[in-house]
Amino acid sequence: MNTVIPREQALANARRILDRARARRDALPIRVAAEQAAVGSDRTADEIELHLRRLHRAARAGQRNAPATSVAAA
Repeated sequence: MNTVIPREQALANARRILDRARARRDALPIRVAAEQAAVGSDRTADEIELHLRRLHRAARAGQRNAPATSVAAA
């Protein structure tokens, strides 16, 4: 039996699935994520790991600075 799902419900379902997938991806250790990303890529796992570690450092630095920036903007 085919059931018609309202657009809003379909979007909410898709969002929930993507959020779960992102949470699983973000829970991976950096090295494991780099090895998985290297499959089928022209980059090595070492190159990807280095890039991921830089992104993580930048994100952590941004989080430390974010409250000060948002307070200054207010």
